[in-house]
This record gives sequence, C-alpha cells and structure tokens, in this order.
Amino acid sequence: MSKLYFVLFSTDPEVDPRKCAVGMSCASQIASDGHTIDVFFAAHAVRLLHTDYIDALDEQAGQAPGSCRAILDSLVASARGIYCSTGSQALAGVTPDNAGSVLVPGLELHWSGPPGVSTLSASADHCLSF
Repeated sequence: MSKLYFVLFSTDPEVDPRKCAVGMSCASQIASDGHTIDVFFAAHAVRLLHTDYIDALDEQAGQAPGSCRAILDSLVASARGIYCSTGSQALAGVTPDNAGSVLVPGLELHWSGPPGVSTLSASADHCLSF
C-alpha cells in the first residue's frame, strides 16, 4: 500500500553535508519503493537545489563525483512535488525571476513558506526531517 511522505530539508549543507546526501538518498529510495513524496527545502538547505552547489557537494559529503547530483535528479524526477522556501531562496540570492539560471534544470518548483510546510506535513502519512 502506497503512503504519502513529506520530507523537509533544513540542515545547512555547510554544517552537515553527509546528512543532506543521506537524506536525499532516503527520500529518493522512498519514491523508488512506490510511495508518493513531497519534498520541501528550507533555510540553508535551499542551496541543495542550486546547480553549482549540488555539483560540488560530493567531496564534502564523501560521495563519488556526480553522486549527489544524480540523487537529486532522481528525487526531482520521482517526487510528486518539490517545494522551497521563498524567503530562504531570497537570502541565497534566488528569486522566481532568476531561478532558471541558478537552480538545477527540470525543477517544477513550488515556491512557498511556513503555510506550505504546515499543509504538506498535515496531509502526509509520514514526515521526515533532514
């Protein structure tokens, strides 16, 4: 029986890059197992959606080159929705207007904030936070 998962990323990848990589891998696995998943990136974790940042994360996370990007690409392809904090992205210099030149290709990103976190977590069968 398929379940609905809500996964929130808020860990600063500068502080714990391995946790971010493991979290993305777990979220990707949940989707691969046939469950529905919504993913929300908040705080400094929004950088995981930035092309230059995710492409350079492998070394800090102890992953083989290209691994973190491949995991994120798999997650983007299989998630029901990818959400991000509008305010957190703005602090990182990204807005809906310039997102296409900064964020990984293929995102059909939902810009949101605390109301999105509340709604998504309330409707999920399971919530995970990384």
